[in-house]
Amino acid sequence: MSQGRQAGHTGDEQYFSAQPGSPDVRRTINVTLAGRPVKVQVSNGVFSSSRLDLGTSVLLKRAPEPPESGDFLDLGCGWGPIALELALLRGKARVWAVDVNERALDLTRANAQTNGLTNIRATLPDDLPGGQGFDLIWSNPPIRVGKAVLHQLLMDYLPRLNPGGAAYLVVQRNLGSDSLITWLSSQMPTDWGVAKYASAKGYRVIEVARP
Repeated sequence: MSQGRQAGHTGDEQYFSAQPGSPDVRRTINVTLAGRPVKVQVSNGVFSSSRLDLGTSVLLKRAPEPPESGDFLDLGCGWGPIALELALLRGKARVWAVDVNERALDLTRANAQTNGLTNIRATLPDDLPGGQGFDLIWSNPPIRVGKAVLHQLLMDYLPRLNPGGAAYLVVQRNLGSDSLITWLSSQMPTDWGVAKYASAKGYRVIEVARP
């Protein structure tokens, strides 16, 4: 479940492998996060291993300002751009970065340390504290895993939204963003809101809001 598998994927190991089989060849790239230049490490076997993915970039630019504090989740963190953005924007928040890919988690931890961010917790899904809820979820989810796996993933985490919390998911339009909105609307409690929040560059940002 490396962060967002919507384009430019290099193999199934990004989806399911705890330990990618490709060589761990790390490279430093420069990206812009939270409006500032940031140096990060990337590697093989982790999504978007040479740049900031376009879908992720759309999410970071179009999602609303996060709350001042709380528990935030980057679901499928990859090398950590979403978690890093949230931690840079909100130093009082606790940012959970979750992925099944241990190389992705190691990169996220290294990138947090390099940039002096102590409020990121990079963890495997099974290592999340039991009953942990979230005030905010940002995700570029792994669309290409297929509907059944994607739907299960979303239903494992969206119900963890705390009252008043919201999730923002970026999904490529031609990979089923509109049908995902319809499906989510049928699955979430009737008083929850599910809607298209923004569109840009062929992507939709979907909002799931708990009252």
